[in-house]
Amino acid sequence: MSEGVFMRMIVLFDLPVTTKAKMRAANQFRQFLLKDGYQMLQLSIYTRIIKGRDALEKHHKRLVAHLPEEGSIRCLSITEKQFASMEILVGEKKPQEKKVNSNQLLLF
Repeated sequence: MSEGVFMRMIVLFDLPVTTKAKMRAANQFRQFLLKDGYQMLQLSIYTRIIKGRDALEKHHKRLVAHLPEEGSIRCLSITEKQFASMEILVGEKKPQEKKVNSNQLLLF
């Protein structure tokens, strides 16, 4: 995998919210994702654009460090080209999806 390849980290989760403590843990996890640059694709699916393997590993480690104790959380890494080929069966792209893709990123 080339260092210049744009990737997407997709985090899919199902967290228990049966008690106040579990709700707090779920909300803290969601807040971490947002603060770390993820965008909500659907209710429990968040995605983040990343450039290169080093950044992928860095964000994966950061994700693992902020996992709640309970629930089901999965992480999938795909290329930006694969992500862009995703078929929307019902509905349409959200405004933030229309704004941001790898062709529009500015890297400093």
